[in-house]
Amino acid sequence: MFISSCPLRVSLFGGSTDNPYFVEKYGRGSVISFTSSLKTYVTISQDKLGYNKEGGKYIINYSRREEVSTIDEIQNEVVRTVLKHFDMPPVQVTLTSDAYSQGSGLASSSSYTISLIKACCLFSNISITDNDVCKLAYRLERIYNPYCGYQDPYGCGVGGFKRIDFFGESSVRYEFLPSTIFDNFDIHLLFTGVTRNSKKILKNVTENLDKIQPLLETADQAYQTLIDDDYDKFMYLMNESWEQKKRTSSSIAENETIVLMDDNLKENQTVVSHKLCGAGNGGFFLTFSKKDTLKVPYHCVKIGVEPNGVSGKVL
Repeated sequence: MFISSCPLRVSLFGGSTDNPYFVEKYGRGSVISFTSSLKTYVTISQDKLGYNKEGGKYIINYSRREEVSTIDEIQNEVVRTVLKHFDMPPVQVTLTSDAYSQGSGLASSSSYTISLIKACCLFSNISITDNDVCKLAYRLERIYNPYCGYQDPYGCGVGGFKRIDFFGESSVRYEFLPSTIFDNFDIHLLFTGVTRNSKKILKNVTENLDKIQPLLETADQAYQTLIDDDYDKFMYLMNESWEQKKRTSSSIAENETIVLMDDNLKENQTVVSHKLCGAGNGGFFLTFSKKDTLKVPYHCVKIGVEPNGVSGKVL
């Protein structure tokens, strides 16, 4: 059995500036993000006498079960695309996650893609670096999501708290950041109960590239506050960046539940800063609060920073 895992990433600043069309137009995108303690997991196995070897069947288990004879019949886009790339024989693939993964805003598709690439490499005895896994994940994800930004695969596959600058598909630069800010605050994810397909939102954002530019400027300012240990300003800028993000597209926060939660968190005295994760209009809200002070009327989970990225092993 081949087992792999990859963290879900949490983006704090610069989301949308990693859009490849934005990078092409303005020459650079930049995000500040971290890999969270929540992960996706993939297992690949192949029986010796059964559905795979004798029946020639691919068995895919996630929120549903698929049993098909060819890779092209697989309905799960991530699994179909990755297995096709590696020309995998009939196997059983199981996907699980620590958090809701449909429209989560935590780059679950990229995390699953990376986990599955790692597992396929282990299965096929292929040696590959973590950075090359991220690069391949981005290329494969673009097959089924042409609006995918750079930050999702590169943010998930390499662990830690970091700034990532994008100058194009062949030029990605990491700078690992001091994590002392996390000693002063608790980080929680609040599930909105709303799921969405990010493709529509990302397409809309792509058509309004000029509105994204302020997000890049704010990301640069936030980076400087970390260098200066000015955490109060960092939190202020996170709130400002969320307001800027909402102005890039009306579809980012149009759902009534999202609007209501956003307003409530803005007024909540125990919430220092908050934002909606990912493309918007669903998934999880992220909150920063002083240690052991958060009081919200929503289901939430406390998360931390995962220092490692993609990993895998053979059992």
